[in-house]
This record gives sequence, structure tokens and C-alpha cells, in this order.
Amino acid sequence: MKIILKKKKEKSYSTGKGLILFLIPTVVYLLIFHYLPMSGLVIAFEDYNSYQGIFGSPLAKNYGFANFINFFNMPNFWLIIKNTLVISVYSIVVNTILPIILALFINEIRNKHFKKTVQTISYAPYFVSTVVCVGMIFAFSNYEHGIFNTIAKFFGGKPSNMLESDTWFSTIYVVSGLWQGLGWWAIIYVGALANANMELHEAAVLDGANRLQRIWHINLPTIIPMAIIMFILSVGNILSVGFEKVFLMQTSGNLGASEILSTYTYRVSLMSRIPQYSYATAIGLFNSVVSMVMLIAVNKIAKKVGDTSLW
Repeated sequence: MKIILKKKKEKSYSTGKGLILFLIPTVVYLLIFHYLPMSGLVIAFEDYNSYQGIFGSPLAKNYGFANFINFFNMPNFWLIIKNTLVISVYSIVVNTILPIILALFINEIRNKHFKKTVQTISYAPYFVSTVVCVGMIFAFSNYEHGIFNTIAKFFGGKPSNMLESDTWFSTIYVVSGLWQGLGWWAIIYVGALANANMELHEAAVLDGANRLQRIWHINLPTIIPMAIIMFILSVGNILSVGFEKVFLMQTSGNLGASEILSTYTYRVSLMSRIPQYSYATAIGLFNSVVSMVMLIAVNKIAKKVGDTSLW
């Protein structure tokens, strides 16, 4: 008996060593690319000078908070915050609800070949690059030959240059993002539905429940915990709207709705003739702190309300 237990311990120990070896590359990656760069956040509190370096530059005015004060006093501060929140909240609502609906729909398909076809068609756009997607948006919304304006003319409407308007920017951004990611996000919920209790379905059928009632009372509660987790993660990135797509979609006519925190940070740092690295770092730190606070707050609320949380 002792020999058997000893062998089991040795086997579990050797297995644990193998798993640790697999973790080492990930840990090294996180240390080099995520934790070591955090030392550069100190320039948010400095009047950074490239000649003096990160740790040699003088402290900024107002006890190091001058860059933050300048950002809060900026004339466009509330406009940028509003644009960021509008796009982010719009995306969170749409990208949380519709993938759940699609997953429930796919789960109800009984023909395996048709089910796989729907899944493939729905998540194929996810592999289209952001640059190609934005190029398609510009082509479809072209004032003279775009498909949107062609349809509008066919029904007697007037053509309009959608990407030169503040009105349409957030909708185009969210809808195009939904087209790209809807099927991919739905995969998570389809996987969660595989854990649905089939005995409950059988009992519901015996009790006379129809398909919609079984979806509402059995399938939906099965994926709600996963939906809450995804929602919490989304709220944690509420101010971190994707930079690449917004920047590529920006035109002189839609800056009133498309200028967000990430694009503004890029403009005052890498695109500026006199890069303001300290100012840009302060904006990035503000973004990170707000996101962390939101993540912790929403996680606590979710834990108290539904006993589902990240930790």
C-alpha cells in the first residue's frame, strides 16, 4: 500500500513539474512585456526629457500631477470621455445580447450539417482583418457608388456620406464590429449550452413545456453565469475602445464623435511634432485606473446579486 501511494505521489509530482515548465514561457512573457514596462509609468508624474531619461527627468509641477490636471482642464475632455463611453457602452450592450440570441438559435438547430454551416458562416468574418473591414466600410458608404446610397436612391431617399457625419459613426462602428465578432463570441455560449441539464428538458417536455419555454427557463439560465463573466470583462475595458478601427475610420467630418481616449493619446504623443510623452502616459494611467475601479465595482455587484464573479 505504501509503495502504491509513493508511486502516485511521484507521478503527481512529475506531472506538476511538467505543467510548471509549460507555464514558464507565459510567466516570462508577462514579466517582460506587461510588468517591466510598468516602471515607465513614472513619467506620468514627470516633465519627461529623453536626454535625462525616465529616472532622471524632473518632477512635474503640482507635486507631479500637472499632466493629469492639464488633461482634466482640456476643453475637449468631456467630449472625448463622452465619445469613448458612447461607443463602449453601445458595443457592450449589443455584443452581450446578440451573441446569446445567436447561440440559443444555433443550439436549437437539429440538422448537424446545417448547424455547422450556420456556425461557419457566422464566425468566418472574425478572420477578416481590421484594415480590410474598414476598407469595406468606406466602399459600402461611398457617396456615389456605395451600396448603402444605392439602396437609398432605389427607395427614393437622398444619398449621404455617412463617414463624414458624427451621427452615423458609432452605429457603423458597432454594427461592423458585430458583423465581425458575432459568431465568434457566440461560440462561448454554444459551449456553455452543452452543459444544459438534459433531464430538465425531458421533465419539461413531459410537463407540456414548449420549445420557447424550455429555452427561457432552462437554456438561458445555463448561460447567464458565462454572460455575466463576459459582461464584467467588457466593463473592465470600458474606456479601452479599440484604437486601430476607430483611427482608420476617422475623417475630418466625424471627429466630433470619433475622437476617443486612445486616438487622442496617439495624437499628442507619436503624431505630434513635439511629442508629449508624459501627458500621454498620464492619460493612459487615468484610463487604466478607471478601468480597474470599474472592474472591481462591477465584480462585487455581480457577486452580491447573483453569486457569479471573477473572484
